Amino acid sequence: MAKTATRDFTDVLVRNGTLSPDQVEEARGLANSTGIKLQDAIVKLNYASADEVMKAIAQLYNLEFVDLTDVTIPQSVVEMVPESVARENRIMPLSADGNSLRIVTSEPENDDVLQKLQFILNKDIKPVLADREQIVAAINRHYGQTETESVDSMIAEFTDTQIEFTETEAAAVASVAAEESDAPVVKLVNLMIQEAVNQRASDIHIEPFADRIRIRYRIDGVLVERDNPPKRLLPAINSRIKIMANIDIAEKRRPQDGRIKMSIHGKHYDLRVSLLPSVHGQSVVMRILDRGNIQISIRDLGFGEEDFARFQQIIKRPNGIFLVTGPTGSGKTTTLYAALNELNRPDRKIITAEDPVEYYLPGINQVEVKHSIGLDFARIIRAMLRQAPNIILVGEIRDKETAEIAVQASLTGHLVFSTLHTNDAPSAITRLGDIGVPPFLIASSVIAIMAQRLVRVNCPKCKEPYKPSQFELDAAKISREAAAKATFLRGRGCNYCNQKGYRGRIGIFELLKMTATIREMTFNREPTQQIRRVARKNGMRTLLEDGVQKALKGITTLEEVLSICHHEAADPEG
Repeated sequence: MAKTATRDFTDVLVRNGTLSPDQVEEARGLANSTGIKLQDAIVKLNYASADEVMKAIAQLYNLEFVDLTDVTIPQSVVEMVPESVARENRIMPLSADGNSLRIVTSEPENDDVLQKLQFILNKDIKPVLADREQIVAAINRHYGQTETESVDSMIAEFTDTQIEFTETEAAAVASVAAEESDAPVVKLVNLMIQEAVNQRASDIHIEPFADRIRIRYRIDGVLVERDNPPKRLLPAINSRIKIMANIDIAEKRRPQDGRIKMSIHGKHYDLRVSLLPSVHGQSVVMRILDRGNIQISIRDLGFGEEDFARFQQIIKRPNGIFLVTGPTGSGKTTTLYAALNELNRPDRKIITAEDPVEYYLPGINQVEVKHSIGLDFARIIRAMLRQAPNIILVGEIRDKETAEIAVQASLTGHLVFSTLHTNDAPSAITRLGDIGVPPFLIASSVIAIMAQRLVRVNCPKCKEPYKPSQFELDAAKISREAAAKATFLRGRGCNYCNQKGYRGRIGIFELLKMTATIREMTFNREPTQQIRRVARKNGMRTLLEDGVQKALKGITTLEEVLSICHHEAADPEG
């Protein structure tokens, strides 16, 4: 196959109007700064879908493009290529015709693999292009020994060999396992993490009960039960995880925390490990942090056009406090990191105080809270103000002291970002008052408050029109006329989304910008409902309204929006 510079596929995308030259340059900059491929950078920035990029590459190389989502490949063809070769090189045999074999790849410039395959199989190899994720999914579907089944077989291996682990033996097994990567417990833990990453899980939960262990993955915000290994495996699994995270394996009575760094499929992941003693043993949660996600742009968060313009305007202010509110797991940290990425320039000094530091941001000074030595938020903020920063991120405002120092920092010319745990934006004003911040300080320092949630996105491969129930339309306050004009979409369920109908998540937002009227109401301690009413008149869209707009556009479903904004739906708002 004739070699062509990989980047030339952008010319095809520019020619057909998918990308502009400026977007290509922005994607190239992201690729250079993060080390990812240019095609991945374009997809990450949402300038084109993976399929559009791959079609452009196929056009450049004059190759056929295939969508593998619902393709079933004959077993006789699958058997022509060994599983190890397919997995290692991320290729998939598609069809055979006489002496020729069509091989699906995502890297047309990788001639070496195809030439070796031609030599091994003694067949004429014809490359065909498909998206990398689809190839991996096809490999897992068609080969008998998938990565998922590998976890099952490892657990079966343990179950068949009836060995009872004592605590001491488990530690010995795990310490040997630390040296020998072939040890069964190492394979089991590694495969568990790999499988979770392949399924786009954000957390792995290992929970002990009286007679079993329950392993669950959180995928798109929903917990999915995976396995139920026998209880006797718990000490060995926990000891192995502790050794990987540099945690004391002898301690079992107190909560413990640690961090694991891993490389899976060439990508770097940080796993935040938390162990909690429970009645039946230590429960483990591993939070999977993909370092690639920290480069998310504000555009990717899911803002509507008006909120996007207002958000951009707010974060460019020279001073004041910008609060992001919502429950745990609602994407607050991701939003603030996206804002910091936007503001991170050589002429600005940015310092963060976090508990703990989730992602390491290049060019930003990050400080981790350490309660054991008295290094809390308030103490860090006092110290960081002596470092002459322009922008400060305080992980969370939890008490009066932290809140007052953050307010003072904003009043002395600093832009302060922080988070609060409240249900909506207007109630954050009341919450600051409850903590003990005087109303006149809240009114003079806070520039905006944004509440957010995450809703699941309809699967792009299998979404189809549907008609919501009248109950959903009433709860979402959609009139019959508006419902008749809208085309609602939802995922049917396919291999691409693991039959869930959803793939990925996007934010819904409620952005309250402080105005002279709202400042006066804050100073006078007026009720949250009154502040909400005035904010809505000034253009604030509630969480429910923003979610409904996304449902009307076919991004998500009304059912999903109402499950996230249930209380807001019931609020008597004016």
